[in-house]
Formats: sequence, structure tokens, C-alpha cells
Amino acid sequence: MKENEKELVKTIQKLSGKYSHHQVFADWIECFALSIVNAVTIFHGKLWNEREKQYINIMKRYDEKERMEIVKMSYLLTETMKSDMSDILGRIYMESGSGNKNTAQFFTPFPLSLICAESVIPKDYDGSRKITLYEPSAGAGGMIIAAAAILQRKELNYQNCIKAVAQDLDWIAVYMCYVQLSLLGIDAVVVQGDTLSDPYISGHYPQNRIFRTPKNMGLLF
Repeated sequence: MKENEKELVKTIQKLSGKYSHHQVFADWIECFALSIVNAVTIFHGKLWNEREKQYINIMKRYDEKERMEIVKMSYLLTETMKSDMSDILGRIYMESGSGNKNTAQFFTPFPLSLICAESVIPKDYDGSRKITLYEPSAGAGGMIIAAAAILQRKELNYQNCIKAVAQDLDWIAVYMCYVQLSLLGIDAVVVQGDTLSDPYISGHYPQNRIFRTPKNMGLLF
């Protein structure tokens, strides 16, 4: 793990006096996701206000010093992802002891995600057409990030090549996925729901369970 990742793990563990590692991680990543989605939402309607209240209510659990640590964590993640295109949040989640034994979550090791992505993207792909990705059990978005990394190795602008839909039943995974895909500038819709019983259909899904990345909203070119 790189220094910023180690510091993130230490901070999660340090903040876990009142709450478990899992709760601290969940609160941080939920607030980070909410801050991104509300920052890029132009119309401040009912959903925007609900998400704003959600953010404030979580932050109220922590004192001023702890809140500053949470903000610093978001900065550290942002800086790390500038130079490391991988499933950083998946690693931090596991290394910090944030896993929830009740959900038995396991995040695919990123080298394996790279192998899978390599087998999916055509060897002769030249970026002349969009690649549409659908990840029905997205986790932290590792498979989509791996596809972006493969395209970058081909010296292609992955931000203009990928259009993705990522769905997961677990809210924490949704927030993790949304944060990472947003920071990487990937065009994606991240959705909370059961892929088998309630698959995402554009225009027919509750807006409060949909998170569109800045790139998807046309705010990155």
C-alpha cells in the first residue's frame, strides 16, 4: 500500500473509538459520495435537499476535529487516485478492518480484475466507438476501473471511450463505486438495487437510488 493509503487506514482506525471501523468507513464514503453528487446537481430540489440533510446528519455524529479528519481522508483519496488507477477503496475497506461479517463481502483483487478486463476489450479496439459496460454486482467499481486502466495502457482516453452502468444491492458499495468512478472521470450511472429482481432501466427507476457521475452529467469533456 502507498503512503496515502496507509494514512487513510490509520485514520479510519483512529476515528473508531465511538464507532466501529466499518461505521467510520461507511460514514466517510457516504458523505463523500453525497458531496460529489450534490455539487454536480444544478437543480436544488427535493432530492438535493434530502441528500444535503443526509450528509449533515452523518457529520453531526463527529466533533469538529473528527470532521476535519474525514475531510482530509477525501483529499488523500483524491490525490492517490491521480496517480494510481486501481480499486483503492476496495483495498482500504479490507485493510482497515471495515468489512462487515454479516454481508461476507469480498472485493476482487485488482490484478484479477485487469485480467478479466483484458479478455473483454478487443485487442484491436482503437477508441473509434464507445464501449458499453454493465456491471451487475459492482462492488467498488474495480472491474470498470480495470477496463479504464487497460484502455489507458493502449494510450486511449478512457474517459471518452467508456459508458457504464454499475449496480449493487449494498449501499456502501454503491457509494464506493460512485466516488471512484467520479474521481476518475468515467461516464457512469451507479445504481442501488437487486440486479436480479430489480434491474436498472433508464427512466423507470427511483431517482434517490441513482447516482450519475460528473462525466455522465456532461460536466467533464
